[in-house]
Amino acid sequence: MTTTAKRTPRPYRDSWGKRTMNAFRAHWQIYIIILLPILWYAIFAYRPMIGLTLAFKKYMPRRGVMGSPWIGLTNFENVFIDQDFMRSIWRTLSINLLRLVFVFPVPIILALLLNEMKAKRYKSTLQTIMTFPNFLSWVIVSSILTNVLAMDGLVNSLLRAIGLSEVNFLGSEQLFQPMLYITDIWKSSGWSMIVYLAAISGIDQDQYEAAEIDGANHFQKLVRITFPNLMPTIVVMFILATGNLMSAGFDQIFNLSNSATKNVAEILDMYIYRITFQSAPDYGLSTAISLMRSVVNMVLLLLADRGAKLMGGSGLFA
Repeated sequence: MTTTAKRTPRPYRDSWGKRTMNAFRAHWQIYIIILLPILWYAIFAYRPMIGLTLAFKKYMPRRGVMGSPWIGLTNFENVFIDQDFMRSIWRTLSINLLRLVFVFPVPIILALLLNEMKAKRYKSTLQTIMTFPNFLSWVIVSSILTNVLAMDGLVNSLLRAIGLSEVNFLGSEQLFQPMLYITDIWKSSGWSMIVYLAAISGIDQDQYEAAEIDGANHFQKLVRITFPNLMPTIVVMFILATGNLMSAGFDQIFNLSNSATKNVAEILDMYIYRITFQSAPDYGLSTAISLMRSVVNMVLLLLADRGAKLMGGSGLFA
């Protein structure tokens, strides 16, 4: 006599598709809201990445991006032959590394100083004044500098009036780099300062009250409480700035440079602009350089994040 083993019935489980549809029906408003940014990134951020294939092709306008023939790594080989390319890399790194030294700390200092002010009306007025230049484009800023610093501008007119010799501010290779840092501080420091002020406003006020009970003065509270609590924000902003070492500053340099300063102003982005639009266009070559720049920026970002974690910070990535 044969006996059939009875199978224990498994609990009913919905399929993945059915669970997804149930979740969508229950929270469809949230999914619709999420769908909009996903579509934006898909259309305007990821779809254009198809053009990166030009780095490995010889672009032919009649055949288009997809129909142009593959040439492998030839564009990358041609890039490293060009001495102007290598010079533009070192010039970009030198300008932007010094930008980290001279420009990056300024909004931090401004935020710490502004936080110590007790007059709220004066504090808000000063913050508005320092934030306003961020909304001016570099085209407008360069026009202002031309009117103020040109040979027949305001500053040189004052120098002539008091009997001093004129200074060629806009055409001097020695003054070009300091002018970049000064104008960058004037334009962007007030806006960056808001990030640090927001971080300072989130500090637990009980720490300051406990410090006052212990007899700490303003400077001691600044050093022992405000700055340590501000460090995570500083680290994140520093990592982001490091990730832009190879690309930051094109708008500024493009508008402030001229034929007299082109030898010290051609950073990597300016080099890409020149070989793409100011000579016989080679879109494959310029795409290869842009791709290399993006890869280097990503590597720098990851290295800065790793360094922040080794020094005890949280970094950008878990």
